[in-house]
Amino acid sequence: QAQVRESGGGSVQAGGSLRLSCAAPPSANRRTCMGWFRQAPVKEREGVASIASDGTITYADSVKGRFTISQDKDNSKITLYLQMNNLKPDDTAMYYCAAMYGVSAIWCDLSSLQKGNWGQGTQVTVSS
Repeated sequence: QAQVRESGGGSVQAGGSLRLSCAAPPSANRRTCMGWFRQAPVKEREGVASIASDGTITYADSVKGRFTISQDKDNSKITLYLQMNNLKPDDTAMYYCAAMYGVSAIWCDLSSLQKGNWGQGTQVTVSS
């Protein structure tokens, strides 16, 4: 399975910003579906944002207008980003990157990404 690895978590005060990164292997056929999830203690895992190979992006309502997902691709790797602005204490969670390969854009969403390759997560803590 393709291994993905997150980085960039940390602790910030409310209103601050962080950028998460995720490194993943390149796709042989350029069809990828990637996204971010998060899970806070005693809460269910929540899909945050996804991006398909055609650039189609979806966001959870809770992060619209504050978070931006993007990606860079080259021959050696794919780097997925999550720019998080105006962070709130409710954003505190472990953030996970997920990737699927060979997936057409029409099938790329946060639900299908549940079956993708997951990283170990990176912790984001927002204090009030």
